[in-house]
Amino acid sequence: MPTPPATDSLPRVLWPLLCGNFVIGTGVMVVPGTLNDIGSSLAIPVAVAGQLITAGGLVMCLGAPLFASVVAGWDRRRLLALSMLWYALFLGLSALMPGFGSLLLVRVLTVVSPAIFTPQAAACVGLLVAPHQRGRAITFVFLGWSLASVLGMPLGAWIGGTLGWRSAFAVVALLGLGSALWLWRALPDGIRPPALSRAAWRETLGSRALMLCVAVTLLFSAGQFVLFSYFAPYFKAQLQATPAQLSLLFAWFGAFGLIGNIAMSRRIERIGAPRAVLLGVGSMALSLLLWPLGSSLLLAALISVPWALGCFSSNSAQQARLVGIAPALASGSIALNTSAMYAGQALGAGSGGWLIAHGAMSSLHWFGLAGLLAAMAMSGWAARQRAHGAP
Repeated sequence: MPTPPATDSLPRVLWPLLCGNFVIGTGVMVVPGTLNDIGSSLAIPVAVAGQLITAGGLVMCLGAPLFASVVAGWDRRRLLALSMLWYALFLGLSALMPGFGSLLLVRVLTVVSPAIFTPQAAACVGLLVAPHQRGRAITFVFLGWSLASVLGMPLGAWIGGTLGWRSAFAVVALLGLGSALWLWRALPDGIRPPALSRAAWRETLGSRALMLCVAVTLLFSAGQFVLFSYFAPYFKAQLQATPAQLSLLFAWFGAFGLIGNIAMSRRIERIGAPRAVLLGVGSMALSLLLWPLGSSLLLAALISVPWALGCFSSNSAQQARLVGIAPALASGSIALNTSAMYAGQALGAGSGGWLIAHGAMSSLHWFGLAGLLAAMAMSGWAARQRAHGAP
C-alpha cells in the first residue's frame, strides 16, 4: 500500500481522480443539458425524456452501496480505470440507440459507472494523503463535478443544440476513454481501502450521526433536482432561451459552482464541515426563494449565483463531514452518501416531471425550496449528535 506524502501539498495523483469526476459529472449532466433535443429527436414530451434522469438516479442510488461491497477487495487502479472504460463504451452505445426504450435501457447500464467511481475515488483518497489533508483532498477531487458544470454541461448543451444529443453523448464517450487511460497510467498499484465487514455496515447504518448526514444529502439533492433537471425546458418555455443562451447560462452556473467548491476546499478545515454544509444549502435556498424575480435571462442568471455557489460545495462538505465523523467507516458512509445524492436526483427529477406533466412548471422552485429548508433543519439536528464512537 502506498505511503501518503508527508508534505502539506496535495499529491499529483489526485488529478486523474479529479478528471475522472469531471467525466462522470459531464456524463450524468449531459441528459439535463440535452433534454430539449432528446425530446424533439425522439418525439416524446420532456417529462418523458426526464425519466432518463429518474431511472439513472435510481440505479446510481441502489448501485453505490451495493458495489461498495462487491468491489471491496479490488485494486483501485484497476477498478476506477475499468469503470471509466465501461462508461465510455455505454455512452458511445447510447448515441446509436434508435428510440426512447432502447436509450433508457442503455442509460441504465451506463450509470453503473458513476455508482462505482465517485464513492470509490473518494474512499481511496485517505490512502493517498496524510490524515490532516483528507478534508481538503476530498473536496479537491470533487472539484471535477464543478468543472463538469462549468465546462462539460454547457458544452453538452451547445453540442446538443447545434449537432444533436447523439454528438454530445459521443464526445463524452471520447473523454471517458482518455480518462480511463490517465487513471491506468497515473494511479499506483496496491490501493485497497479496507473492506467493510457486515459488522462495520451495521455500525454505519446504526450510527445516528452518519445516517442523519446522509438524510441531509437526500433532501438537498431532491430539492435541487426538482428544477435543475429541467433547466433546459424551463428556460426555453419561460424565457424563450436559445441553445446558445442555454449554454451560456449553464457555463455561468458552472463557473460559480466551481468558485464555490474551490472556496469550500480552502476554508472547510477552518469553519468546520457541519457549518460549511449549512452555508452551502442555505445559499441554494436563497436562490429558490428569489426565483420568481428572474423575469429575464440576466435576472435569472444573477439569482442563480447563490445556488451555484452551494450546489457542488455542499456535497463536497458532506463527504468531508462523514469522513470526519467516522474515518474507519468512510468507505460505507461515502457510498451511502453518494446513494442519497442519486436518490435525491431521481426523486427530484421524477417529482419535477410529474409537476410539468400537470402544468406546474412555473412552481418547480417552491417544491425545491421546501426540500432545501428540510435539509437545513436536518443538518442542524445532525450537528447536535455525538460524534461516532464518542463516549
